[in-house]
Amino acid sequence: MMIAATMLAGGAVPAMAQDRAADKKAVMEAARAQWQAGIQQAPMAEQYATVADDYTEFNATSPALIRGKPRAMALTSAYDQGGGATLFGDMENAHVQLYGDTAILSYNYVGVQRDREGNVEPQNAKSTRVYVKMDGEWKLVHANFQPAPIME
Repeated sequence: MMIAATMLAGGAVPAMAQDRAADKKAVMEAARAQWQAGIQQAPMAEQYATVADDYTEFNATSPALIRGKPRAMALTSAYDQGGGATLFGDMENAHVQLYGDTAILSYNYVGVQRDREGNVEPQNAKSTRVYVKMDGEWKLVHANFQPAPIME
């Protein structure tokens, strides 16, 4: 009995998601700030301001893991050359789980994209972003973006 009480007092309790509203809000705002910078066609450095240097990503357009912020920025820049534009991007069903200085943001992405011919189409995805608090700031360290077709 004494051992169990000592373990509880010493922090040997399994990690559980914490409810820190300000941190959850900050993580969601980091994602939204990145989208807004993209919509405004801000410089790549601004679009990736909340992304860690060792960032990794899985997405539907690349068959392999994208490694590193410079690689992700180069790919985004290349796609931007196609003439299309994101007109709107936001999240539905957002859920943030906090584990110390790590946050997992899961959500359904809803967006609107205009292609180079001017056609407007919805963009829908199932997304997960992992953030780590570094020097007091939430940085995106990994993301997984997969299309979510609209069910008819």
